[in-house]
Amino acid sequence: MNEYLFSSDRLLFRQFTIDDAALIHEMNSHSLVLKYVHELPSTPESALTRLQNSILPHYQQYGYGRWAVYLKESNSFIGWCGLKYRAERKETDLGYRFMPSYWGKGFATEAAITCLQYGLHKLQLNRITATAHIENIASLRILEKCGMQYLHNDKVDNCPVKCFEIFRSA
Repeated sequence: MNEYLFSSDRLLFRQFTIDDAALIHEMNSHSLVLKYVHELPSTPESALTRLQNSILPHYQQYGYGRWAVYLKESNSFIGWCGLKYRAERKETDLGYRFMPSYWGKGFATEAAITCLQYGLHKLQLNRITATAHIENIASLRILEKCGMQYLHNDKVDNCPVKCFEIFRSA
């Protein structure tokens, strides 16, 4: 049974578990999903390693992380969205990744807004950042729709990105 942490109008959010390696592998094997993130396609082993070494420990270390996202109406996994503390930058980053069959339906925007609200209000984070590849027009539009403010261009993992931020209002 899935234990959901929070929800939005159409979506449910839960922590990943070790049993979710196949979901991570399926999504991170899709060339369209990886187009702007410059990662190698996933293998079953690399998906499991990512869960064990990165995703799962993050929940315990920081109390939040990237969450599995499901459709309420069908309980189908559609991708992930959530927050990640980036120690090297001393900031919390919003990220998301969805299966291509769910693109263009507003799910990423709904998920991003929901995760930002959760982080700013429930977790009481003061600032959340996000980056998107400069050519990823759809992702840049999502960040703008979420109310995030453009900061500057930068390079992350040798990729040109636009950087955004949002602050908790008083």
